[in-house]
Amino acid sequence: MEKAKISAKQLFVVVVLFEMGSAILVGLASTAKQDAWITILLGMIGGITLFIVYHRLFLFYPDLPLTSYVQKIVGKWMGRILALLYIVYFIYIAGRVLRDFGELLTATIYTNTPLIFLITVLMITILYAINKGFEVIARVGELFFVVVYLMAIAGFFLIIFSGLIHLENIKPMVENGWLPILKTTMRETLTFPFGEMIVFTMLLPYLNKPEKARVMCILGMVLSGINITIASIINVATLGVDLFVRAPYPLLATVGKIQLAQFIERLDVLFMLYLMIAGFIKVAIFYYAAVIGTADLFNFKDYRKLTLPIGTIVLFAAMVMAQNYMEHIKEGLDVVPIFLHWPLQIIIPVLLLVIAYLRKKISQKQSSLPDVSQTADGADA
Repeated sequence: MEKAKISAKQLFVVVVLFEMGSAILVGLASTAKQDAWITILLGMIGGITLFIVYHRLFLFYPDLPLTSYVQKIVGKWMGRILALLYIVYFIYIAGRVLRDFGELLTATIYTNTPLIFLITVLMITILYAINKGFEVIARVGELFFVVVYLMAIAGFFLIIFSGLIHLENIKPMVENGWLPILKTTMRETLTFPFGEMIVFTMLLPYLNKPEKARVMCILGMVLSGINITIASIINVATLGVDLFVRAPYPLLATVGKIQLAQFIERLDVLFMLYLMIAGFIKVAIFYYAAVIGTADLFNFKDYRKLTLPIGTIVLFAAMVMAQNYMEHIKEGLDVVPIFLHWPLQIIIPVLLLVIAYLRKKISQKQSSLPDVSQTADGADA
């Protein structure tokens, strides 16, 4: 792995930007209608529980990434298969996120620009950052964090002063009972974005103060969860339930309605600026995890040799995974959560933790037993 170290503050910032990512742009949990904000909060709670599992695995092997310690837990060959599976998963999700942001750009401001051109430019920028190392990505995240929050605060007050918020739109709450809310939580918000913290199992060894990993990551998840919840409430209160459900990018529609003093309007540029920041951070994290995971699994001394080939694979995956945007979204909602997110974010990590715990208990029990040969020698003497 790269000889890099990041501070606890930098980890917190990267987690917040990563979790908000594309979740704040799309109509997250729109199937829950006006109760979308409830499913986001429930997903955050479930995601924090999952992260405790990831962190516990990190405590067993604080100097190793997931691709290394999985081989120690389940054995070399099975571990290498699982490690390769996670690398492919990181590459695929990097491609999905890249496609998300590319589709958004082509649907809004770059309507006549080919998708391949936009995502290639973004990938070249990310590739350059990864070649510079994870510390550089973390520092860029610190700078972006300030920009994002200044824009968010400005946008929040502009929406309020524009008189766009109608809180009656979020009523009645729990109109159809808790079952639809729980279904949406389990299918969407638990795994996206909160379950995606699985990627940080590759990055926690870079923290210069490992004892702060749990607190910083959970605080980052809570802050991002609150931000996404507030955005969801504002979107429903501004657009109404029907438009919120139908709009592919509710936040863009909300920002587009801002009009104050007859000259403050057309603030889509704020949305687009956040779009570029969020796309950069989220794709970079998954991309970097895939690169260092591959370097670790196949014993590459310099991970930089892998950035171009893996970046090319990510770019190719982003282009071919769906023929159009609707197919891309359908796959993300119906296929990915069940066949990828649940096994790789929930089932396998829980099983790994159980096996690691049992191995530790057996090891402790064996070490506490007296040495039979030494006891026999003492008796003969």
